Amino acid sequence: MMNYIRTIHWFFIFLHKFLVFFHISAAIPIGICYGRVANNLPPPINAINIITTNGISSIRLFNPNPESLQPFSGTEIQLTIGVPNEDLPFIATGTTIIAQDWLQSNIFAYVSADQIRYLVVGNEVFLKDPFYTPHVIPAIFNFHKALRSLNLTDKIKISSAQATSILSNSYPPSDSIFDPNILPHLTQFLQFLRDTSSPLMVNVYPYFSYINNKQYVSLDSALFRSTSELNDQNLIYDNLFDQTIDAFIFAMEKEGYVDIPVVVTETGWPTAGGEAASGENALAYNGNVVKRSLSNIGTPKRPGIGVEVFLFDLFDENEKMGSEFEKHFGIFGINGVKAYDLILY
Repeated sequence: MMNYIRTIHWFFIFLHKFLVFFHISAAIPIGICYGRVANNLPPPINAINIITTNGISSIRLFNPNPESLQPFSGTEIQLTIGVPNEDLPFIATGTTIIAQDWLQSNIFAYVSADQIRYLVVGNEVFLKDPFYTPHVIPAIFNFHKALRSLNLTDKIKISSAQATSILSNSYPPSDSIFDPNILPHLTQFLQFLRDTSSPLMVNVYPYFSYINNKQYVSLDSALFRSTSELNDQNLIYDNLFDQTIDAFIFAMEKEGYVDIPVVVTETGWPTAGGEAASGENALAYNGNVVKRSLSNIGTPKRPGIGVEVFLFDLFDENEKMGSEFEKHFGIFGINGVKAYDLILY
């Protein structure tokens, strides 16, 4: 009997390790951001046809707008849905019931909970939108309580998307640290992510790093074609994307958080409107991001662990504020034709 028990015991240990390995090594589908700051976009049902025709199975919506959300109902597309920054104070100062009502009236009234992968509570709030900073963590806690009351915490993970500016130093990656001004909020946030097995969500744009720091950042490094390498604690880097992801990982480790996954909630390259903005460069950048993600290459700090990525953007957004290139990140034209020959699977 004891030998039988030992056999069963070791079988389940083996099975667990196999499943963990399989989960890590399984290809992660490429996600696409579906921004809607434009006045010339095709109807959402047409957009969904473009999405499904091109084998895209994961979409990020920045706002739970009923017009764009409801047509996804009944499709097999997994959704990552944002909670707008301006909604955070209302959720943060409310009760679990208020958070439940928000979820019901803004999301579950239009699509099933089975289609929701992530809830992104605020976008680039820390440092860039400081008015809302005190509301991020309380809002996250209320949403988590609401999902727990609905038995959805294993299905829907909660996080908040951050800009790379929350790093006060990012080069070399091993020297990275978070901005000390936000550490009280950030450590609470990281503790929540670890406690709930949720990812740190970051928006990563090597294009911005290049155009703002050309004296230090080469175009080749930003486009995955550098012939020079950075040796950082025996980790070899030949591109800025890997450096940025690992900078976040090193910064988290310095705060005592070593096992939180990283999801890139935005990354992309413009096709027009600025220096080095072209379809050729967009294909070089996004193409390499896709290949690395689908092949589970990982980063030098976490080799073999695929990084989940959402490419920005489904279409050009002609009403985006800021520099002209901000309007030209679209992978598809409004007629559904690709702006460049990007293979997504």
